[in-house]
Amino acid sequence: MKRSRSRDKAASELFAALYPRLAGWCRRLVDDDETAHEIASEAFTRLWARWSRVEEPRGFLYVTAANLVRDHWRKLERERKAMHRVTAEAEANSRTEQADPSVRLLVQSLPERLRTPILLHYYADMPIREVSVLTGRKEGTVKADLHAARELLRVHLRRSLDHTL
Repeated sequence: MKRSRSRDKAASELFAALYPRLAGWCRRLVDDDETAHEIASEAFTRLWARWSRVEEPRGFLYVTAANLVRDHWRKLERERKAMHRVTAEAEANSRTEQADPSVRLLVQSLPERLRTPILLHYYADMPIREVSVLTGRKEGTVKADLHAARELLRVHLRRSLDHTL
């Protein structure tokens, strides 16, 4: 019991002495107060878990914090790349939709009985068998609906092309 109290006291004194400087150092590296405090706290938590095996607590804290900062930077870079990818894809999709919005509008204008199989088969890339299961219709009915929808779209597209020429 006495050993535990002395251990707790030593840890509390170390925390009081080193935490502000460690958190400040982390703050300069990550440029965010909350993240800096999370990193410094995590470093102390890891030190506490290994307290009896760590010979140099101050060095352990700074090395651990440096590793956590590096992990933070890597995470930010992954997020930045993901956002760039999503933004690029969104721009490409919006250009495609802007190039020919009439097809999208025509599909939306189809009766639901025809629109659902078109969306599932062509836009969600599902095989006819799967569309049949999802809609509760026979495969032959799905094929007939797809054919009817394509014919309606073809007629509407021809009309819109004739008006633009």
